[in-house]
Amino acid sequence: MNRISVVGLGKLGLPLSVSLASKGFQVIGVDIDEKKVRAINSGVSPVSETNLQEMLTGYKDSIFATLDYHYAITNSDVTFVLTNTPSNPDGSYSTRQLESACQEIGKVLQDKDVFHVMAIMSTVLPRACEETLNPILEEHSRKKCGVDFGLCHTPEFVALGSIIHDFLNPDFFLVGESDPKSGQIVEDIFRKISNAKIVRTSIVNAELAKIAINCFLTTKISFANTLGELCEKLPNANANTITSILGLDHRINAGFLKAGLGYGGPCFPRDNKAFTFLAKQLVCQSWLAEATDKVNAIQVDRIIEKVKNILRRKGTVAVLGLAYKPNTEIVEASQSLEVAKYLSDLGYKVKVYDPQAINQAKKILGDSVIYCNSLQKCVENTDLCIVATPWKEFEHLEVSVPLISCWDVTKQKFDLVH
Repeated sequence: MNRISVVGLGKLGLPLSVSLASKGFQVIGVDIDEKKVRAINSGVSPVSETNLQEMLTGYKDSIFATLDYHYAITNSDVTFVLTNTPSNPDGSYSTRQLESACQEIGKVLQDKDVFHVMAIMSTVLPRACEETLNPILEEHSRKKCGVDFGLCHTPEFVALGSIIHDFLNPDFFLVGESDPKSGQIVEDIFRKISNAKIVRTSIVNAELAKIAINCFLTTKISFANTLGELCEKLPNANANTITSILGLDHRINAGFLKAGLGYGGPCFPRDNKAFTFLAKQLVCQSWLAEATDKVNAIQVDRIIEKVKNILRRKGTVAVLGLAYKPNTEIVEASQSLEVAKYLSDLGYKVKVYDPQAINQAKKILGDSVIYCNSLQKCVENTDLCIVATPWKEFEHLEVSVPLISCWDVTKQKFDLVH
């Protein structure tokens, strides 16, 4: 099983492809974007991600991109599917692109005599694989799942900015399987990638586990931000000190437990809403997930109120960081970007700087702010600075004007246990 096809060569699919290639697999990538396919085959990454260009250059002989589903499926044993599942207005996920991919894969399977496994990596709601995608595969292939082909759900647990590292060094792999044979085939692939624990379970368990993990992480973030707000109003209280103490308890763990701006990006906000959608669909309560979203929604307002309290008159504010997190250009659902937009709407003169996300931010902020190409130019001639995204180059920032550092609201030294 050394030949793998990957359907969808976007911000997750291409990093997955080079990661697989780095472990000795021959990878055929499929995408409907001809420009993207040409770029990959010429050795140029159309996606911005840490170490992706270097990996594509180093393993270009093991990766081939194509528009042709038939070629990719015929010449591979396992297909990982990573097409987009954008959110619907009600919080659910759209599987339209996944359904289209399954139709194409199913048509090819008609002509293939060898057992082939589809591993759906895209985030979906529980029951989507078995009740929506599998019927499409069976209809168009005229074959039976678990007998003639296999279906698995293998959700990814990676973060933008560190996708390749996270995939090659996971805490665990999760395999939801239609049948033991399919699960074993995917397990054998993962065994070649890492010695991390592999959990094999039902498909519906894997589907729910993916969104449940992200929902739980957002709960930790909102809890930490609630602590941050309390500490702002308690003399000598330090939110980061408290969350660090909490993290020393093995039952809690320090991950994602740090006060700052709320969560954003392409996963956390939508997965939390999807969890709430699922609960309502099943006539269950989801008060905790709903409260988590409400806490997250007020974080921008908290920062704006701090600005108003410091600057009694309108002035010039530097917003440092626009990406939703460091080491990525993604500004989707970025609270940092919302801070800049809100201040501009209120009449403040806003200067912005981000090491990677300026071009993406321009698509949203337009000419409402002043874009700076360096940290120094951004902080010059300002009345207030806001460090909104914790990029490493901001760690030792020193300015002569008031400073709001969103990830350490009290700006005091940690009282950590050494």
